[in-house]
Amino acid sequence: MQTSQRTRNGARTRPRVIVLGGLLIGTLAMTGCGPGDSDNSLTWYINPDAGGQATIAQKCSDESDGRYSIQTSLLPSDAASQREQLARRLAAGDSSLDIMSLDPPFIPELAEPGFLAPVPEDVAESTTENVVEGALAGARWKDELVTVPFWANTQIMWYRKSVAEAAGLDMSEPVTWDQIMEAAESQDKALGVQGAQAESMTVWVNALVESAGGSIIVDPEATADEIELGLDSEAGTEAARIVSTIGKEGLGGPGLPTQNENGSLIAFQGDSGSFMVNYPFVWPATVGAVDAGTLDQAVLDDIGWGVFPRVSPDQEAAPPLGGINLGVGAESDDPALAYEAIQCIVSVENQAEYFVTNGNPPSNTEAYEDPRIEESFPMAETIRDSLQVAAPRPQTPFYNEVSTGIQQTWAPPSSVDPETTPEASTNFIISVLRGEQLL
Repeated sequence: MQTSQRTRNGARTRPRVIVLGGLLIGTLAMTGCGPGDSDNSLTWYINPDAGGQATIAQKCSDESDGRYSIQTSLLPSDAASQREQLARRLAAGDSSLDIMSLDPPFIPELAEPGFLAPVPEDVAESTTENVVEGALAGARWKDELVTVPFWANTQIMWYRKSVAEAAGLDMSEPVTWDQIMEAAESQDKALGVQGAQAESMTVWVNALVESAGGSIIVDPEATADEIELGLDSEAGTEAARIVSTIGKEGLGGPGLPTQNENGSLIAFQGDSGSFMVNYPFVWPATVGAVDAGTLDQAVLDDIGWGVFPRVSPDQEAAPPLGGINLGVGAESDDPALAYEAIQCIVSVENQAEYFVTNGNPPSNTEAYEDPRIEESFPMAETIRDSLQVAAPRPQTPFYNEVSTGIQQTWAPPSSVDPETTPEASTNFIISVLRGEQLL
């Protein structure tokens, strides 16, 4: 875990991150990866997937007619470890960081001290056309595009048709959290939410606050000494009310305090399933279980979907935003060549193929026109619509402190109190950012 003493001032930020660089030699030794052997070799640091990024790397290399060759280097499985490794390498001036698959919340931390090579204007223009608004928001810092959207992810609402019908809910219209809580309780079923003390809690809280018209951070560009949080607000109170109600009234089932996305899915597929907020992987996972004979076809037939629940009936929901953007290290030996390769990687054709084969939704709306997508993901239109209104998690160089602070004060859900949690969470995070408390 990194310390909290960071500011917007590069003179203070860079030395702090360089502390991470002290372990760089060990990291390099463990991965065995460094700059490519030839002048036109590019290294792409990728997050784990089902082999899709490596396939795209080979495809683009072949199509470049020898202009470049992309080699992939696998990052750790969890986002926090990915962030730590990349920050170490960037701080140490590692020139092998030609292309990086980056989780949107960590982009400001890398952009603020100048660790990312600027996106050329022509590349920015060609790679943002027809891109969903949520992905664009997560690719920017200080109103500038600092990374290129690759694939985007979002949570949608999954529901059991039989439960919604029995509860009298019209699922052709947007529904609210209060409606699905009441429906689940009336049918003696459990809501599928992620209540574990993990990144998923930050995802949930942020989506609730944004859906209520607020933001966790009021001024994302503020320094640690001046940062203002929006948790202790009407929107924060509404978010706490929903989390607290689900926790205290047992609406999330007995496993809620440790439940992650996979746990939510398992419960949703069972007899207690009702409504669930979760990512698109739900569909291929359920289809696979049916094909394997471990789940009845009737369960699959009973599943419906819609956009993330609203906090209030008259305000559109702001679903979670996830996915991966592509960045180029500032010390790359050939950033122009790296951005040329990125343009190939994020092509409409490659995004559509990546969705069909790896289950990661495109950031470009044109990719959704590929007929294979609707066949594999019949809820693709809902995913695309959700991404247009999705809200990124707090865009700030202090994301690690903010997210960890939320996880420590909003979990387990049964401990959340609308009257006290938003204020207590705010005070704790600010104290951490000012060096008065430790995470």
